[in-house]
Amino acid sequence: MTFLQFLTAAMPILAVFVLLVLMRLPAAKAMPVSLLATAASAYFVWHLSFLQIAASLLQGWVIALTILWIIFGAILLLNTLKHSGAITVIREGFFQISPDRRIQTVIIGWLFVSFLEGAAGFGTPAAIVAPLLVVLGFPPLAAVVLALIADSAAVSSGAVGLPVLVGIGQGLESIGSDELAAIAVQAVMFDVAIASFIPLLMVVILTRFFGPNKSVREGLQVWRFALLGGFSFTLPALAVAKFLGPEFPSILGALTGLMICIGATKLGIFMPKKIWDFASDLNNSNAGTAEAIVDDKPDKPLSLSMAWLPYLLVVVFLILTRLDALPLKAWLVETAVTWRNILSSDVSVTAHTLYLPGTVFVLVVVLTAFFHKKSAVQVANAWRESAVSLGPTVIALAASVPMVRIFLNSDVNSADLSSMPLALGSLAAETFAGAWPVFAPMVGALGSFIAGSATFSNMMFADLQLTTTNSLGLNSQVMLALQIIGANAGNMICVVNVVAAASVVGLVGKEGQIIRFTLGPMLLYATGAGLLALVIY
Repeated sequence: MTFLQFLTAAMPILAVFVLLVLMRLPAAKAMPVSLLATAASAYFVWHLSFLQIAASLLQGWVIALTILWIIFGAILLLNTLKHSGAITVIREGFFQISPDRRIQTVIIGWLFVSFLEGAAGFGTPAAIVAPLLVVLGFPPLAAVVLALIADSAAVSSGAVGLPVLVGIGQGLESIGSDELAAIAVQAVMFDVAIASFIPLLMVVILTRFFGPNKSVREGLQVWRFALLGGFSFTLPALAVAKFLGPEFPSILGALTGLMICIGATKLGIFMPKKIWDFASDLNNSNAGTAEAIVDDKPDKPLSLSMAWLPYLLVVVFLILTRLDALPLKAWLVETAVTWRNILSSDVSVTAHTLYLPGTVFVLVVVLTAFFHKKSAVQVANAWRESAVSLGPTVIALAASVPMVRIFLNSDVNSADLSSMPLALGSLAAETFAGAWPVFAPMVGALGSFIAGSATFSNMMFADLQLTTTNSLGLNSQVMLALQIIGANAGNMICVVNVVAAASVVGLVGKEGQIIRFTLGPMLLYATGAGLLALVIY
């Protein structure tokens, strides 16, 4: 690969890093420039045809519409709860469990995110939990950063095991179910050793960057409860992975952790002596929806159970529609619309309609309006506010997703080159072969960062990981587990996830700032697992 070809292959990464992270441009400005740079270099250097680029653009726009549907549904649900008066009731309910923001971070920001990832995936956790944290009084920037960091370890078993079953399974078509199960167990074993400390890292980030005293020590004061939150998820998840398979470790592990940690809170176990909260003026900083999320006064006070009913319905519907044992999943998947051979190319796209989490959100919104007895005016206001808020997000996604598709579809070219991601992965394997366990997770993270999907990252790089592993004489199960861990870690900085989460809490334009916060935790998680593998295996 020539230097110019390397720059072309790395263009999506370099453009995003320079424009979003270094120059701090909003995604609505940075992503169109990144798209133009990627398309131009793909045409002139990688020798993609104009037809292939145009087909990738159309494919990307279809995918962007499905992501917008999820974002719209999450915002609509939040606005509906705002107009129904449920927000205040939910806030007061959490304060009854614990008013300490560090404890709330572990229970909601870590365990509830992990549960939602296991049940749904598709960016659902951050879209639900980030605004929920804002509702509780967290600064919007803190809410998004914490939700994205937490949406990591649970990703390997996210959406009922898709990253392993579909990602690794289709990436290595000859692999058997028993070996897939063993790889999933190995990945969770890494999480027991590494990801169990993520909740502690989260509370330290919370107190250091968003607290009135900018103190690391105040985060470390709850180290016992934070570790309880970490291990109460990872250890049950390991047991589930070992005995039940890769579908349910995140769901059952997070449920177990929620029961343990809420029980510990009520019993006063590992509770701090002094309640920690934000500075009085901090909730109004960071620009976002902290001030916007204020309830209308309900005609009649809602009970706690009625206020939580919409979220309960979301969880129940997501689980029911994702279990293979039930007919609902098959029925909904059949509603997908496929556009094959776009512009007579080999590029195709399938848009899931009713199966998307956004459809579940909208269904719950309709039911919530009925259960909470909201007027037509209130319902119309919620829909109008939600639609209007999507403007800058439409621009960002309409540029970022097609850019990704050009990157991924670059294997069809007249220069006889492999696809850009595989070219980068192969170069990394050749360059860092001597310490491949350390760099293997970075390949997985690269896939998630660009593609916006841990499942796609695993599908794209599983064969590269296996080929490199065999040539170096390494343990294939361990290296494929590191690919999974890296894909999990990349979820923290994935451009699509960042744009979506920022949109839900009104932080459009702050995407680069969000990535600067999540980049460090991503590197710690990925390199921590790699170093552990290097030492042990």
